[in-house]
Amino acid sequence: MNSINNAVELLISKLDKWGRDLILMLPNLLIALILLLLIFYVASLIRNIVDKLIVRFSHSPALNNLVSNLVYIVLLLFGFMLVLSVLNLTNVVVSLLAGVGIVGLALGFAFQDIAANFISGIIIAVQKPFRVGDMIETNDYDGVIERITLRTIDIRQVTGELVKLPNKMVFENPVTNFSVRGTRRVDLSVGVSYAEDLEQVQKVVINALQDVKNRVNTRDIEVMYYEFGDSSINFKARFWITYSRQVDYVSAKSDAIIKIKRAFDEADILIPFPIRTLDFAIKGGEKLNEQLEAVQQETTKNNELPGRDS
Repeated sequence: MNSINNAVELLISKLDKWGRDLILMLPNLLIALILLLLIFYVASLIRNIVDKLIVRFSHSPALNNLVSNLVYIVLLLFGFMLVLSVLNLTNVVVSLLAGVGIVGLALGFAFQDIAANFISGIIIAVQKPFRVGDMIETNDYDGVIERITLRTIDIRQVTGELVKLPNKMVFENPVTNFSVRGTRRVDLSVGVSYAEDLEQVQKVVINALQDVKNRVNTRDIEVMYYEFGDSSINFKARFWITYSRQVDYVSAKSDAIIKIKRAFDEADILIPFPIRTLDFAIKGGEKLNEQLEAVQQETTKNNELPGRDS
């Protein structure tokens, strides 16, 4: 019976102490509640200000949203720490900071690939090596950029497929941006017969390409011979075009081929077919023509023998 009374007295004393502590903490709780509401208001106000200011320096919606949210979260964390300090819970603050550090370290190891893509996306958004609508080639994919996020870059290939490339792959590998300057050079390989006048061929090609589609008139057309081929002398016709879409390049190249072929036909310039000599060897390397000659000689010899019917 005494043990029960002692337990009841201990419980009552504890409750009494908690009640007195609660009464003493009421002013602090009221201050902490007001401070918490004020922190939410100030954090939201500062985030709106950051949203308006950051658009002057960055045109990436993903990066702008990231920065404003980071500012908002940091302000809230600072406010929560301040509220806990007002409530005399400094030990809880220290424990929370230690726990956040440990959790952050564990998450860093667990999601290092995601973190790498995320950081690469931030760097790409800041450096802006390309924009939505640019034609690029990277990691064996080429196409038009449809969307840039902090994790992936969406590329619509010229054949219609959508490829989502992780930012880390794009950041760590070479990227060719065909749209950055608005112009592109077309290189067209052509071969002519050894019998042609090469200087005349140059003039014919240059005249033929004057009115090619999308050509930049301020850049010269170049015709450079580079090789003695098996059946032709080969050259490259090079000219510049205005470029915004892949169809600009493809249509200009096609138009150039048509114009060169028409001009060659009018000037009687020959584009030779490839020549191949086929050598059939039989019976340990003896050539077919030699075998045919031997068979023909044997047949003639047999026909000339006495007693043969003519």
